[in-house]
Amino acid sequence: MKVAIIRFPGTNCEFDTQYAFSKLGIKAQIIWHEQREFQADLVVLPGGFSYGDYLRCAAIAKLAPVMQGVLEHAKKGGFILGICNGFQILLEAGLLKGAMRHNANLSFISKEQGLKIISNDNAFLRNFQKNEHITLPIAHGEGNYYADEDTLKELHDKDLILLKYTGNPNGSLEDIAGICDEGKKIFALMPHPERACDRILGSEVGLRMLGGFLS
Repeated sequence: MKVAIIRFPGTNCEFDTQYAFSKLGIKAQIIWHEQREFQADLVVLPGGFSYGDYLRCAAIAKLAPVMQGVLEHAKKGGFILGICNGFQILLEAGLLKGAMRHNANLSFISKEQGLKIISNDNAFLRNFQKNEHITLPIAHGEGNYYADEDTLKELHDKDLILLKYTGNPNGSLEDIAGICDEGKKIFALMPHPERACDRILGSEVGLRMLGGFLS
C-alpha cells in the first residue's frame, strides 16, 4: 500500500504518523502543501495547526494547492484519513458533513480519552468489535462536532458514526468523536491513533486502527 501524508505549515504530527505506518511495514511519503499531484492508495491529513489555525481551524488549509490532489483522490474513490486537524480540514473541504466549534469549556484539551467503537463495518475499524471500549490521546481546542438535524439523521441511518467519547470532553454533539462518508472511504477522528502505536507509549491500539487499511 502506498501512503501519502499531507504536510501543511503548522502540521506537527506528520512524523509521528509516518513512524506509525513504518511499524506496519509501510514507508509513507510526506507531501508538501504546494504539491498538486501525487500517487497514493491512502491519503492522511495529520494533526497539528495548519497555517496556525488563522481565521478558523482548516479555513486556509482547504485552499492549499495540495487539496486539488486530495479532492481528485476522493473522486477516484481512494481512502482518506483525517486525524484531528485533518478532521477539521475534511469538514472545511466539504468531503465530510458537519462542522467543528470551540470546545464547550473554551480551553485546549490534552489527555487520554475513553472511546467507544460505534461502527466496525469499514476498513478503518474492522479490527475492533462493535461497542468495544478503547483509549486514545486527544489534543484539540476545536473538537466540538456539530451537525444539523438532517445530517445527524443521515449519520445514524447510514452507519457513518465511527466513534463516540465516553464522558464527553468537549461538548461534541451526541459524543461524536469520528465519522466517515457514505462510501466508507473517507474517515476522520479527533483522537490521535499515531500517538498510541508503541509499547513504550503504553498502547498499540493505534496500530490496530491504521492496520485496518492493510487487511
